[in-house]
Amino acid sequence: MPHNYIGVDVAKDWIDVFDPIRSRHERIPTDSRSLRRFALAAGQSIVVLEASGGYERPIMAALSEAGGQAACVNPRQAREFARATGRLAKSDRVDAQVLAEMGRALQLVPAHPRSAERQRLSDLTAHRNDITAMIVAQKNRLRTTQDQWIRRSLLQHIRALLGSLAKVEAEMETVIQSQDELRDQAVRLRSVKGIGPVVSATLIAQLPELGQLDRRRVAALAGLAPHANDSGHRRGKRSIWGGRGSLRRCLYLAALTASRFDPVFRAFKERLIAAGKPRKLVIVACARKLLTVLNAMTKARTPYRDAPA
Repeated sequence: MPHNYIGVDVAKDWIDVFDPIRSRHERIPTDSRSLRRFALAAGQSIVVLEASGGYERPIMAALSEAGGQAACVNPRQAREFARATGRLAKSDRVDAQVLAEMGRALQLVPAHPRSAERQRLSDLTAHRNDITAMIVAQKNRLRTTQDQWIRRSLLQHIRALLGSLAKVEAEMETVIQSQDELRDQAVRLRSVKGIGPVVSATLIAQLPELGQLDRRRVAALAGLAPHANDSGHRRGKRSIWGGRGSLRRCLYLAALTASRFDPVFRAFKERLIAAGKPRKLVIVACARKLLTVLNAMTKARTPYRDAPA
């Protein structure tokens, strides 16, 4: 049976809903009672909405509690779909209708709901990224300023941020150890050289599809899949883009370590370097190979020593 797709444009104080079966728009406030009522009324329809910086979470939680289904899409992809269908105007009502049409045209599959522990771990990893960015910014200011009072203030702020960083990393580990599934997955991931507590927590939180998809789709999600750039007789350079940037950064750093200390990845790196490949491209290839191994390990539920190289 074909699915019915309901488009929902998410704002801070309300959501705009378009149901193609009833062919009408509706604006609903984002209080818990209204969202619960909407989730129950949606039934088994697939609700299509954009990732909106966290504002989409209450409605997804309401749908999960009501046994509903939701597909969360990238806002850039939704906008490009709207332009491709001739929708140049942009408003909340238009966006809701476009999302419903996008779901039907692409036959979007509903996402699996995250557990409370995975959602909290995702929030903690995002918070850690914010703290590390602030530390880098303050250290850069420290290198350029000559005023002694400002330097003392910056050093004090850096020390406070480092303390916060240690606390959030400890809390990330507490969340992982609180659930058997997360703890077992972390142990498997950390059996690979280069995968430490931070990288494993990031993979668990931000790549729940690990072990559930094939290697090409997982690489695309992490932004490590090479994309063609050909036209006619021209053969352009393949390049990576898109995907989840925080995952790509973590895997790149993990690949640097793995390509130095793991014999399999070190041999792979040296073979590419001997073939004349640029060093940065070599590390990206190592990161993609590392992700492929992690995906196979997670799918088979085996540690690294038992996983195929």
